Amino acid sequence: MRLPAGTFCYDEAMRAKFVLPVISFALFFFAERAVPQTATGSLQVTTRISPTGGRPEPVRQFTLYILTMSYRDIVQQAAAQDPLATRDEFIGNLAISPELKAWMKKHEVIDLVLPDTDKLITPDDVMNIPEFFDAYLRSNSGGVTKGLPVPKYHESDKQANPGRYEKQKQEYLTALKKFIETSPGTMGGMEIELGAVNPKYKWDKAQQDHNQKVAQLAPDLAQTKYLAAKADTDLDGHLTVNGLPPGNYWVSSLGMYAVTGDRRFAWDVPVRIEAGQVVRAELSNLNGKDLATTRP
Repeated sequence: MRLPAGTFCYDEAMRAKFVLPVISFALFFFAERAVPQTATGSLQVTTRISPTGGRPEPVRQFTLYILTMSYRDIVQQAAAQDPLATRDEFIGNLAISPELKAWMKKHEVIDLVLPDTDKLITPDDVMNIPEFFDAYLRSNSGGVTKGLPVPKYHESDKQANPGRYEKQKQEYLTALKKFIETSPGTMGGMEIELGAVNPKYKWDKAQQDHNQKVAQLAPDLAQTKYLAAKADTDLDGHLTVNGLPPGNYWVSSLGMYAVTGDRRFAWDVPVRIEAGQVVRAELSNLNGKDLATTRP
């Protein structure tokens, strides 16, 4: 039925009541979708370092890495991939007597030739640990120690006359222990004779090999799993990285160092990137690790 012009239609009014809100919601929804949901930020870095007694100077054409994890933690991950044996594990694998292994673990000693090592050794240690026993005899042999007991048993009697052999051996060991207990000064300097069984050099070599392996693994791990960006500083020591999603980052030299005079610096500096903002960071002596005075 055709209605007169200007006549209000109830159905049209109801449709308008529901359609307009739907259209408004749709426009709002697509407008929201049109706005980037992951707006990024920028990072500007200035790198300047000073030699001892000198003025700050820019670090030129130096590569810096923007990481999503601290390089220090990355190094720990790399170390876990090539674990170094603990000191006790290392001692347990040495070709020395079980008695010496137990003594080293108990006293937490890895270097047997340190000057104060002899102060840790008791007469019982000398008598019960083969390496100490031999070192003591070498240290006091050649007539340098008066009154040192001399063994009367002979190895030839061990088979021919075992009874006499054992009797004379025990008499010698008893006399030697008594002599050591009454003359403790004769143990002084015996650590010099332990060089042949000293594991310190092997321990140092194991640590050196481990550190070199980690130094190779860590940069590769950082760049394959945790690299957000990298860039080189310009002639003024500046660099800019754009398009970083909001979050926590670290500006790292990845174990490499910048040199000025007598100073060598590496960095692992945290920064926080916010959406739509420019974050500025300054690398300097204050937040760098000076490799000239500390171990890498």
